[in-house]
Amino acid sequence: MLELRRDKKVILAFKRALEIADRIKQCIKEYDGFIKGISGEFVEPGASGSLTRGKIEILPTGRNFYAVDPTSLPTEAAWKIGVETANKLIKYYLEKYGRYPESVGEWLWSIDAYKADGEQIAQILYLLGVKPVWINGSVKGLEVIPIEVLKRPRIDVVVRISGIVRDTLPNYIYLIDEAVSKVAALDEPLDMNFVRKHYLEHVSKLSELGIDGELALSRVYCSPPGSYGTGVNYAVEASAWQNDEDLAKTWLQWSSYAYTRKHFGKQSVESLILNLKTVDVVTRNHMSDEHDIFNCCCYFSYHGGFYNVVKNLGKNPEIVVVDTKDVSATDVRNLKNEIERIVRAKLLNPIWISEMMKHGYRGANEFSKKILHLYGWQATTKLVDKWVFDEIANKYVIDEEMRRWFEENNIYAIEEIARRLFEAYERELWQADEETIEKLREAYSELEGILEDEVVGDVQGGTIDIYAMNDVENWSKNAKDVFEVWRKLK
Repeated sequence: MLELRRDKKVILAFKRALEIADRIKQCIKEYDGFIKGISGEFVEPGASGSLTRGKIEILPTGRNFYAVDPTSLPTEAAWKIGVETANKLIKYYLEKYGRYPESVGEWLWSIDAYKADGEQIAQILYLLGVKPVWINGSVKGLEVIPIEVLKRPRIDVVVRISGIVRDTLPNYIYLIDEAVSKVAALDEPLDMNFVRKHYLEHVSKLSELGIDGELALSRVYCSPPGSYGTGVNYAVEASAWQNDEDLAKTWLQWSSYAYTRKHFGKQSVESLILNLKTVDVVTRNHMSDEHDIFNCCCYFSYHGGFYNVVKNLGKNPEIVVVDTKDVSATDVRNLKNEIERIVRAKLLNPIWISEMMKHGYRGANEFSKKILHLYGWQATTKLVDKWVFDEIANKYVIDEEMRRWFEENNIYAIEEIARRLFEAYERELWQADEETIEKLREAYSELEGILEDEVVGDVQGGTIDIYAMNDVENWSKNAKDVFEVWRKLK
């Protein structure tokens, strides 16, 4: 009987391999699809996605691909990854702190749908203790997983979605809202249902403040409709902050709009703060090394900003990355380790550096951008070690050969790198020794001399002008409500 089962598995695997081989052969349709497209003819539609995640349905290429069918998310395959990563996340926290996290802060972006078939939304649902109901491949509802099957408490969540999730994946909002409502209504012990525990606490607190208790169920937040981001990246890049609390309030101001099945962007600073005060770990999913945490300012702005605001509300949360780029070896990694992984793989990797240098002006810009974002991570998390900045300073600014290359290809990029290093030092984000700073000053003086002859107009130069909300009338006026709630609830 066992041999028969093995034979069936081998036959099924062989059939699958033949199917994939046939699909690859059909990729010659790429030529026909291209000609039809430029001729204005009909091009057959087809799915898109990543082959490395087993999505053979994207083959053959040459079709007019669509991004995703939102009603199918999370897929049943993604659900398995979501369950696995949720369990690993809980285990990571349990082993470190000896208790379950009561609430997980999730930064959820649209690539979860478009590249990973909903692995992170699956993780969120499983933390809450609910499961999708699929009918013919589409999600038609949710069912509660009994505690005796779950064998752990229901973990609460606070989800900061991106503006693109809000605009293109409203079903994500509805799924989370439905899950929270179902779980909060269960008659279960509060130490086994943290969602209900927090809901009851928040209803009471919001009632004291004269606010609709219905918002005690909200768990999904974003910027107001029509806007994007968290503002933290703008504050960091413009040096428009004086302390961690400034960045926390900025993140809060931009993120305090609740999204539920009833409300689509209702400002609720109070409910968000109450939710943030319960968060024990802040996470996001990393599903591909085609990008990294220094690629874009959104990484430190959303993820680092999330962590910073929770810390400023009195918690000491963990900040992690759930790595699913290899679905056969998913991992939960501390953010400090993730920062150093990318620093070693790219910023301090001689091979990567030499390849970037081949791109001249654009390569120099890539160096500058990544180092700026490294600085952003330090501003929001304080997890960048001294040695990292030391190595960056020596490699990119102090090294004479590298400096000459920048001067020939993009002097503005090295000026930005040097200026951010000075800012990190002045803000005590980098405990550099005086010898290193003196070498930086010498290098920067040389750069300024060159720029004085080339630049026309206002340039910030080596001076770091620091200001914050209270220094800008309209900014402080718009943030007034946030300040008041912050004072009340902190």
